[in-house]
Formats: sequence, structure tokens, C-alpha cells
Amino acid sequence: MTQLTGERLRWACRRGMLELDLILEPYVLERFDHADPEEQRKFIKLLECSDQDLFDWFLKKTDPNDAEISSMITLLLQHAHSKV
Repeated sequence: MTQLTGERLRWACRRGMLELDLILEPYVLERFDHADPEEQRKFIKLLECSDQDLFDWFLKKTDPNDAEISSMITLLLQHAHSKV
């Protein structure tokens, strides 16, 4: 697992799909730095997933098999919905 920080982390959140960018980048800008190390590790793990998997999970078409990824999907969706 790669250690990402600062601009490299923001760049990793730019996925080329607007729907993903609108969920991932605000989390990094607003919450990542204040998250505990375990949450940060789970987020970086999530970034290693494919765009199509992320898209399907965020739209609730499928569920991740990994409990850590699933918990991050839930957290990211809650964060995104708190902005609406």
C-alpha cells in the first residue's frame, strides 16, 4: 500500500469520473487530515480499487466484499450527503 500525502493524495482522488471526484476530493480536503490513522489507511486502501468498482459501490449497485472498504464507502457517502 502506497503512502500518499498532500498533493499526491489529491491527485489520486482525481479519477476521471466526475461522480467519483465529487465524493473523494471533498473528503480529502475537508476530513482526511483530521481522521485517525486507521481511517486514513482505509481511505488509501480504497483508492487502490478500480474506478468501476468505486462507481458501483457509491451508486449501491454492488457491495464490496471487504469490510474495511465497505465502512469507508458508508463514511464517504455520509460525508458527501452532509454537504447537500
